[in-house]
Amino acid sequence: MAKTVLVTGASAGIGKATAILLAQNGYHVYGAARRTEKMEGLKAYGITPVTLDVTNDDSISACIEQIFREAGSIDILVNNAGFGSYGAIEDVTMQDAKYQLEVNVFGAMRLSQLVLPKMRQNSYGKIINISSVGGKIAFPFGGWYHASKFAIEALSDAMRQEVKQFGIDVMVIEPGGTKSEWGNIAVESLMRVSGGTAYQKMATAVQKTFTNMAGNLPEPVVIAELIKESIEAESPKTRYTGGYMAKPMLFLRNILSDRMMERLIMSQLK
Repeated sequence: MAKTVLVTGASAGIGKATAILLAQNGYHVYGAARRTEKMEGLKAYGITPVTLDVTNDDSISACIEQIFREAGSIDILVNNAGFGSYGAIEDVTMQDAKYQLEVNVFGAMRLSQLVLPKMRQNSYGKIINISSVGGKIAFPFGGWYHASKFAIEALSDAMRQEVKQFGIDVMVIEPGGTKSEWGNIAVESLMRVSGGTAYQKMATAVQKTFTNMAGNLPEPVVIAELIKESIEAESPKTRYTGGYMAKPMLFLRNILSDRMMERLIMSQLK
């Protein structure tokens, strides 16, 4: 019997690519997002679109209840919904900072809370949390985004140890750069928040770096394939890494001191 998968943030980028790839490989896929009109095309792959706002608990509960009602359970949860709020720590409002964490952290954990009881009952489940290279390395102007991804890393590690006894696996995916709306949203946020402040010069350099990098980014299916690999592994790894510069950056993070890593990062912002 086909496993039922819920992929959040399925209207674009990694989420959309993952929903399509899994549907093409025999999974019963629900794609969830706020922008349901952007998921109409997923129906052609046999994917069921469902409305989900990960910052609204009623919306989260309604999404899970619909899938339970229609499919009986959720065997695999891919917590992909997220975005990057960029700007200097000094400049980002607390309201925006809290929203970043609501979307990237609390939404994912609330969904996990709601799918775990049936996973325990079935003695089977997979929770895949989409982190980032930015869950291990912090770059200037991404402070609140990185805080959210560092949190996902820690929460995933804790949850993995808690639920392994019930036959449930928790995996982390750490993408580097991929083609998606993410970069444009992050740059727009950066320039809106810090483009006219004391951080303007550095913000402009970061904007230039994002622009130069854009042409080298792989398609999001590269990360979708990693997610599929993690789901189908008999003994899954705790972390899967892929995308532009992901493995080299994490390697350098492991061997360089904090000061050396920071000098390397700042050398790219000229």
